[in-house]
Amino acid sequence: MKTFLFRLLSATLLLTGVAHAGELTLYTDDDFGGRAVTLRGATPDLAQLGFNDRTSSVIVRAGTWELCQDSGFRGHCITLQRGEYRQLSGFNDQISSVREIGGRDRDERDDRGGYGGGWGRREAIVLFSQANFGGRRAELAGDVRKLDDYDFNDRASSVIVNEGRWELCEHADFGGRCIVLNPGRYDYLGDMNDRISSVRRLR
Repeated sequence: MKTFLFRLLSATLLLTGVAHAGELTLYTDDDFGGRAVTLRGATPDLAQLGFNDRTSSVIVRAGTWELCQDSGFRGHCITLQRGEYRQLSGFNDQISSVREIGGRDRDERDDRGGYGGGWGRREAIVLFSQANFGGRRAELAGDVRKLDDYDFNDRASSVIVNEGRWELCEHADFGGRCIVLNPGRYDYLGDMNDRISSVRRLR
């Protein structure tokens, strides 16, 4: 009887693990055409699979996934939940790394006192293209005189400041109206929404 119960419990745990495991498939062409690769775990460098900068459409079968332009989950990233994405507007043939982020609160304060997701190396400030930390993002470690260089001019709607005191300005070269943000989470930038063109650290 004990042996039967042990086997039943083991099978239940195994099925539960499978049900909650993340899975997505990347395709080289729009509408899920061309070559495909299915992933079930973090892949910091798609070049190792011969899939760097080749993704044009995605199917997320389970979990919430982050797709980034640079290896090591750096650069601009997008977050995709379960569903079918026939095209990746703005990110076509630009994906270099992928990881599942479901089940973790990436905005939760981490052990080092910052407000990042605890993914290891954190940038000092992260800009998001949508309110409530959604959409595309730009991770910055230092001053940026022109966010246009990051394809992020007039796009920031929310911000996470992990460390330091930052000035965000509506014109390039820190001109025009500016706001100063201390470490914390800013889920909406109010009347500065979609008006940030340059960023610099004050201390």
